[in-house]
Amino acid sequence: MYTTTNEEGILNNYATEPQLYYAAYPDTEQQRHYAFLGAVATLFITALVLVALGVS
Repeated sequence: MYTTTNEEGILNNYATEPQLYYAAYPDTEQQRHYAFLGAVATLFITALVLVALGVS
């Protein structure tokens, strides 16, 4: 942690910044996994909407 003091004696604490890195583009296996999760989420939301419409 980095601390400074101004002319009035007030302390300022600064957090250390994390090292930056660039995200890696997902490979084909990860892309297939994301597509599968999206399809499952779409089916789940569709089922919830249909059940809500059926109950009401």
